[in-house]
Amino acid sequence: MVLRLPKRLRLQEKKVTTSVSSGWLPPNSRGCDSNAMAMVQAPVMFRQFCASSYGLPRFSSFSPALGERLVVRCSSGSDSDSKQKVVFLGTPSVAAGVLDALLDSSRADDSLFEVAAIVTQPPAARGRGRKQLPSPVAARALEREFPASLIWSPEKASEEGFLKDLVALRPDLCVTAAYGNYLPSKFLAIPTCGTVNVHPSLLPLYRGAAPVQRALYDGVDVTGVTVAYTVRAMDAGPIIASERVNVDPNIKAPELLSYLFGRGTELLLRELPAILDGSAKLNATPQDDSLATHAAKVTVEESWLSFQETAVTCHNKVRAFAEWPGAKCKFQTRSSDGQIKTLELKIITTRVGGSVENSDGLVKLIGDALVVPCGDNTTLEILELQPPGKKVMRAKDFCNGLRGQQILVSNTVHVSV
Repeated sequence: MVLRLPKRLRLQEKKVTTSVSSGWLPPNSRGCDSNAMAMVQAPVMFRQFCASSYGLPRFSSFSPALGERLVVRCSSGSDSDSKQKVVFLGTPSVAAGVLDALLDSSRADDSLFEVAAIVTQPPAARGRGRKQLPSPVAARALEREFPASLIWSPEKASEEGFLKDLVALRPDLCVTAAYGNYLPSKFLAIPTCGTVNVHPSLLPLYRGAAPVQRALYDGVDVTGVTVAYTVRAMDAGPIIASERVNVDPNIKAPELLSYLFGRGTELLLRELPAILDGSAKLNATPQDDSLATHAAKVTVEESWLSFQETAVTCHNKVRAFAEWPGAKCKFQTRSSDGQIKTLELKIITTRVGGSVENSDGLVKLIGDALVVPCGDNTTLEILELQPPGKKVMRAKDFCNGLRGQQILVSNTVHVSV
């Protein structure tokens, strides 16, 4: 088997062939003889080969797994040398959809790129059993038979071993989509075409960890998605492309997030040729920092509803915090003999109702909805809710289970500490 180097490292003037057993390989050599296979068993010689032929630093430590990957990458007969190498970084299920699209596109006959590695956050406790499970992106990559040795899960993107592996891979481009880890300058300096991010907002609006949740909480009727270069400042890089999206007044965060990443993936694939040939960087638009807004990470303490606020505000909070952490509230029930109990409920689906006066704090079932009096004489209609320890149920079914008890708005207002 003949070891072939990437085209950009081959000498155009002459071919040089040498044996690994000689203990030296000339820089940028075009190929080597069949003794190259001995490199897997000879870490020291392979390290010398990497340092001389790939222009890499002579690392003090050597990963056999990385050596095997480099041998495979340089193997004879592969057409991957003609494709540019893209590394994908993402973690949740919406990012898995972006990965699917990149893998599908990379496998087309006329594709300009290959997915050379996948980076995701480490396994975490998930589900009721709190078992350590891989991220949705890692799980999807394995389902699609992506090499496990090229799925990397560093605790931080600044880890020296991870950065060494990335340098050795020599990526042309890194693509991020909801990765969830800070990318240091050392990382950003590695890919020759830079790092680009799919961000679900119209940058510079809603920079940060929770752009969709914050946009819905604010009640915006237009949002969007942006493909932008990654710089050290969060979500502040030059914009490659963006798309505006009208926001349905009843859509929830998980659905909007999924839709925006779908649109963002199409933008990314459309712009990839320009990103890979460098023209996108020349035409990218700098952001106006004076217009920037921050989308801070959502906290559990924010999830409590206060019916002293308007129905629109409560409705937007339910939409924004759907799935996690969920919107919660407290009601009181009053039985026929006057006994009062406090109920804590998770509110799943709502809509804004009409106006009401002199409600006396009573919550009434009207049609399919629990109608809750809110601030400024507005009403919130609760369609679905979830009592503690039970499944999500319709408001009508919940009321039937109360057997005639009255429901009142609790006077207790949860205060975040």
